[in-house]
Amino acid sequence: MINKETNWTETISPVNSYWQLRLGAIFRYRDLIFLFVKRDFSAVYKQTILGPLWLFIQPIFTTLIFFFVFTKIAKIPTAGIDPILFYLAGITLWNYFSDCFVKTSNTFVANATIYGKVYFPRLVIPISIVISNLIKLGVQLMVFAAVFIYKINFEGLSFSFNATLFFLPVLILLMAILGLGLGIVFSAMTTKYRDFSFLLAFGIQLLMYATPIIYPLSYTSGQLHWWISINPLTPLIENFKFALFGIGHFDFVGLLYTTLISTFILFFGIILFNRVEKNFMDTV
Repeated sequence: MINKETNWTETISPVNSYWQLRLGAIFRYRDLIFLFVKRDFSAVYKQTILGPLWLFIQPIFTTLIFFFVFTKIAKIPTAGIDPILFYLAGITLWNYFSDCFVKTSNTFVANATIYGKVYFPRLVIPISIVISNLIKLGVQLMVFAAVFIYKINFEGLSFSFNATLFFLPVLILLMAILGLGLGIVFSAMTTKYRDFSFLLAFGIQLLMYATPIIYPLSYTSGQLHWWISINPLTPLIENFKFALFGIGHFDFVGLLYTTLISTFILFFGIILFNRVEKNFMDTV
């Protein structure tokens, strides 16, 4: 017999609105977010010999390959920016976006066991992925800073303070929002159609070449220039490089465009995510 006078300490109820963010519930589970961040960071380098050293090795080796292929062989200009710094800056920011996008896109499938055993706000895991990748971004930014300082002290590279450096946190935040939004959109669709995981595997590579990572936007022209310009990642990469090197111009209009696109994708992703989380266990 159920005692009707029982005072429950907590009531768990389904999300009633698809657009409901439930930020209060996510904040209450902040300790769980920290545990997932710790899990993500340690799981990646578990049973590796070099461990976190891969955080330094990966961007350096990728930069060197880009330097020899695209500068020495293809002779692609870098708009007056030192080629090593040009590629390293683009790779650093791109790695953060692609990691957030790819890893959050597998949220439901990779964590189905956890989701099926205990309740917690489902957005906790995608948010923890974005935060754990932020740690990786911080380490790789230190690598970039070390190379930058070396170039200034030993190769005579000039540097002048640029006020747009203060926009770097905004650019990183927008990159996180865009990666999170696209990731949860794909995670919701992948629960029913696994084809999207295969599409993403090579689509993310194609997207990199449609973003000015290995070439400056000024290198393109005509219709190609227009297509690359409407890529919401383009203003982030171009403004990131301008803030660091002071070459070109800071695109405020492009930044506003990316802000609107990123916000829309995030809210659309949350709506789709909330809709799928109610019954995804039946299809995963």
